[in-house]
Amino acid sequence: MLRLGSSSITRAELLSAAGIPFLQESVDFDEDSIIATSPKNFVYQATLGKYRVNLEAFGCADYPLLVADTVVTAQGKILRKAKDETDAREILAAQSGSETDIITCMIYKTPRLELIDMSVTRYFFGPFDPADVERYLRSGEWRGKAGACMVEGFCKPYIREVRGFESTAMGLSVEILKRFMEEG
Repeated sequence: MLRLGSSSITRAELLSAAGIPFLQESVDFDEDSIIATSPKNFVYQATLGKYRVNLEAFGCADYPLLVADTVVTAQGKILRKAKDETDAREILAAQSGSETDIITCMIYKTPRLELIDMSVTRYFFGPFDPADVERYLRSGEWRGKAGACMVEGFCKPYIREVRGFESTAMGLSVEILKRFMEEG
């Protein structure tokens, strides 16, 4: 059993699908306070911030603590969570017909061990159909998603090539976590 320090439904679904028992509760961390110029630096700082506030609130003596954050980058830009529909449209335009990296950083902490992992999954997307983009925007499914991206949903038919784990792109590198939990 571990404590998932994240309110992400997708991360909870990934743990469930992997057969990893967990308790989900978290303390929020203000990502807007982060100043970073590179996507990897940003996602590391966000994960570290979440780790610190959740470790302070819950510790890791009762249950190992797991926190994670994900950032999307395309055309040299960090594509954060869209603030509104206009922002989401611009973020999706940057990914359309482009190489897009989805970077997930996670920290897993037990009383004896600590894993810090940063993994990247690279997608090569075909051009997005404008009518599909508008339907997706109206659906609201992009809300709360890094880069307004849903590789398991909207983006799936546009994927031309993938390099890396799908779980990393969905917000948690389950394959790496499981190996670490088995070794630890």
